[in-house]
Amino acid sequence: MSSRLFTKDTQAIFWNNNKSAIQRMLDYDYVIGRDKPSVAAIVAPTSSNKFEKFFYGPDEIMVPLYKSTTEAVADHKNADVFLNFASFRTAYDVSMEAINMGDQFRVIMVTAEGIPERLARKMNQAARDNDTLVIGPATVGAITPGAFKIANIGGTIENIINSKLHRAGSAGLVTRSGGLFNELCNIISLNADGIAEGVAIGGDRFVGSVFIDHLLRMEENPDVKYMILLGEVGGTEEYKVIEAVKAGKIKKPIIAWCIGTIAKYFSSGVQFGHAGASANAERETAEAKNAAMREAGIHVPTSFNELPLTIHQVYTDLKKEGVIKEIEEPEIKPIPAHRKPKHFICTISDDRGEEATYAGYPISSVATPDTGKSIGDVVSLLWFKKVYPKWATDFIETVIKTVADHGPAVSGAHNAKVTARAGKSVVESLVTGLLTIGPRFGGAIDGAAKYFKYANDNNMTPQEFLAYMKKQGIPIPGIGHRIKSLRNPDKRVEGLKKYAKEFFPSTSLLDYALEVEQLTTSKKDNLILNVDGTIGILMVDMWRALGYSEEEINEFIESGTLNSFFILGRTIGFIGHVLDEKRLGMPMYRHPMDDILYDVKKAEEIK
Repeated sequence: MSSRLFTKDTQAIFWNNNKSAIQRMLDYDYVIGRDKPSVAAIVAPTSSNKFEKFFYGPDEIMVPLYKSTTEAVADHKNADVFLNFASFRTAYDVSMEAINMGDQFRVIMVTAEGIPERLARKMNQAARDNDTLVIGPATVGAITPGAFKIANIGGTIENIINSKLHRAGSAGLVTRSGGLFNELCNIISLNADGIAEGVAIGGDRFVGSVFIDHLLRMEENPDVKYMILLGEVGGTEEYKVIEAVKAGKIKKPIIAWCIGTIAKYFSSGVQFGHAGASANAERETAEAKNAAMREAGIHVPTSFNELPLTIHQVYTDLKKEGVIKEIEEPEIKPIPAHRKPKHFICTISDDRGEEATYAGYPISSVATPDTGKSIGDVVSLLWFKKVYPKWATDFIETVIKTVADHGPAVSGAHNAKVTARAGKSVVESLVTGLLTIGPRFGGAIDGAAKYFKYANDNNMTPQEFLAYMKKQGIPIPGIGHRIKSLRNPDKRVEGLKKYAKEFFPSTSLLDYALEVEQLTTSKKDNLILNVDGTIGILMVDMWRALGYSEEEINEFIESGTLNSFFILGRTIGFIGHVLDEKRLGMPMYRHPMDDILYDVKKAEEIK
């Protein structure tokens, strides 16, 4: 465990979408001038959103949302702080999951109050065994001024600046109480130069890290020049500090006070707010602990009212000795008083600079022939925000060229031609053609990818797949052709298969589909893998080879990505048919009456 609790590069995963607490963290990040936000991701199991928008100074940023900690960790390996804002009912399970992730999380903060003590002790021991520092339960967290702060600790930005928590001071502060933590920070700012690090360990009886854990770490932290401990009535943790001072393990000056000295004026035991703030023996009283700490050489004032004077004296002495240097006050970036949320989000292109970009790449770097980039490269940037290798972009171009047109008789081309003959523009004519694309026209690409992948993912044999589709009452998408057959193969399909076998790293789904084809063609010669099926299946093989997860591929299929390739390619053909009609000057189209079956009976009269 590093002697420094947090740095300016520390990032956290935040469990539970506590928007106000997260916004306070991000406001703090902006004020202190962090390069990257302190919240890397949010775990929100019940949310269907993929991100949450927050302000970062005057602008907005998107913080990704995940359903589970496992998913968040997979994408954010560098986030080594876990902020658990779950309720006391689930806080234990959420924390144990994080602890059991090995060395992913260095620090875990648990804000919930009232976790059953048996579970809290079990959680704390598991964390110690894993060398994980737990702050809490029942805590507001911790802060390293000028670097990182947890959630609401320190209060508002105005209070943070007034208490000098926007930049590092010299004191290391450890308290049980979160409310008094803020008050102590204010006192320290008025009587010294602020804190270098502060931790509220939590008010429950059994907390993950205690005073001695943090004071020993602060002893090794060069930023901390002296330490301030605010204890309370109940428990014996202060005696561990006393023993460490006597043994010479802690050499830096400590200022300490245990609140609750008024307890001696009560005739019976009394609990002061926190679960652990109740003396069960004489040595657990605030009076006894203050006396013992004073005897060990710790700076203990005669009352809480004298604490500011003690802090000022120790600070002044250390400054005279040259231990504490003057602090240069940093520039403070103000948070705008009025911030307006954006109504639209764009993550694929940016036209604000001198040159517009495609997924961060200037258009000039992909547009002109000398760049060597193709339409496939542009599709990979604007559709997937990735730079695909040449074998993949060439395949995308092959798909677009393959599906561009299938003659004037198909519904889309027919609609476009009829609309063009009505005197409509290219755009209007194109749209009427595009509107026919769906489950019956173009949909086999989506369907083939979906069902073949489902069968393959679930380890169905080809025979089991055929039985499954029959039970569903659905013809197998991507299988069957009106004209082509095994003896008269579709050259487009042969070309796609040949390309994939030569250039794809793997064609596992295509291989599976060809096994299915052997069964279907044994029943009927024309039940071959058609062009739509081949494209859909090879798209899955392409994405697998490019490293996408099965979940990501499923999302592509469900969102209509495959159909988009058909739309893009067929747009070329539709426009061609529209321009052909315009060039030929064709008249208004009227369907011949002898091609219509008229079956019009006299309407029934309702009386």
